[in-house]
Amino acid sequence: MAMGVTLVVAVLAIFGVVQKSFDANATLGYNVVVGAKGGKLQLTLNSVFYLSQPIENVPYEYYLEFKTQEFRFQEYQGSYSFKAIGQQQATRQTLAVSTLASSGPLAGLLGLVADTTLQNEMDTMFPWNRPGKYKAYTNFVIPLCLGDYFGPYRVVGTTPDMFNLLRHGSAAEEPYAMQGNGRNIENFSEQHGYFEAVVGSVVARDRNVKLGDRINPSHGSEEGDSHATEFTVVGILEPTGTPNDRAVFINMEGFYRMSDHAKPLENEDPYGTDQQGHKITDSDYRLPVEKREVTAMLVNMDPIFSVGVENAINEGPAAQAVYPVLEIRRLLDVFVTPVKVLLLVLTVMICVVSGLSILISIYNSMNDRRGEIAVLRALGARRLTVYGIVSLESLILSVTGGLFGFLIGHGLIAMSSPFVEARTGVRLGFFDFAPPLPIAIPYLNQISPEILLIPGLVVLAVVVGFIPAYSAYRTDVAKSLGK
Repeated sequence: MAMGVTLVVAVLAIFGVVQKSFDANATLGYNVVVGAKGGKLQLTLNSVFYLSQPIENVPYEYYLEFKTQEFRFQEYQGSYSFKAIGQQQATRQTLAVSTLASSGPLAGLLGLVADTTLQNEMDTMFPWNRPGKYKAYTNFVIPLCLGDYFGPYRVVGTTPDMFNLLRHGSAAEEPYAMQGNGRNIENFSEQHGYFEAVVGSVVARDRNVKLGDRINPSHGSEEGDSHATEFTVVGILEPTGTPNDRAVFINMEGFYRMSDHAKPLENEDPYGTDQQGHKITDSDYRLPVEKREVTAMLVNMDPIFSVGVENAINEGPAAQAVYPVLEIRRLLDVFVTPVKVLLLVLTVMICVVSGLSILISIYNSMNDRRGEIAVLRALGARRLTVYGIVSLESLILSVTGGLFGFLIGHGLIAMSSPFVEARTGVRLGFFDFAPPLPIAIPYLNQISPEILLIPGLVVLAVVVGFIPAYSAYRTDVAKSLGK
């Protein structure tokens, strides 16, 4: 009985950890994930939990569709299109001045006015002169660039907004904190340039990383070649119980500067190679937007507009938008819940078999104990008293076995907590109970199923104790004493 209850507690705990991990981390301050078209679940697992491989990348310009006009103008300044338009405008102005000089004053002036009007109308069409298409509906957006590893852990290229804007915890209200004197990465640091990193708590503990250490991401996989580019660790996250504990976050510009990360373009010098031989300055070269791509975007937007924005994104050819909460719920409902039900049925059957073994054991002992029962009856014990004694024996065996199983199960949970936290980010304690079952029964869907174990064992004990107790109840005193 103890082993059966231990298995029940273990199954409930395992799937409770899975459900708690997915539910708590399906949203960490954002409600939409945008990435390349493909599997929605794969995009969610890759962007939220860093568990799957990236589908593909989307152009950096698509990320800018969620930003303000000021930010877009700043980003486009170094682009090839911005420089090309600037050259065209300079050429047009030179031609206009030449026309003014060679033509009559009135004709030249009219031509200059017409040219300026046409140029102003064209300027409104340039992407850097307008806000992003989805900016009006977006509170904030955080880009992710994935593809590299530090040991078995994912390396994520992102911006300081990752930890300045996002929150964690059950209500997604707790800000991220750094251990010791650590700090967040910066867009540009005078000391480290674009090559700064923040390390999750699990990564720091497992890889023995300290503040000030330099790390080299490996390309493509855990066994991939290490980049020559080094990133200085400027912060180590306090434990959060989120997937971010198991990742390394680097400056996105530094991510692009590693070899084979910038998008190659035709007829241009190769940029984005490893750059460690010189000091980075504010005027240092920044990659043009045409050479940048992002793997995914974490978007926080008003739920009122999110459905319309999702449809608009999904109808386009460049990207898709998914709700991570819905995708995780589908995963749990389709795959996890049926497995949990199956295992629960098996473990409950083990408890039932244990109850039957108690029944058989007590019933078989009745032949050896009929003399004792007859003596009790001869001394004045009533039939119901004898019935109650045997039933109590069954109850004590079942409940005691159940309590031992409960203690053993939760002891194993507490002992395995460091291993579980290292793999899932979920912290467990001895007194952590499995979450309520998703059933449409009032009250029962609000308490842990473990609470129902003891009442269930009492019922089982009453059922399995009935036959031996009834046998004792019908014991013939005269025949038993004669023997």
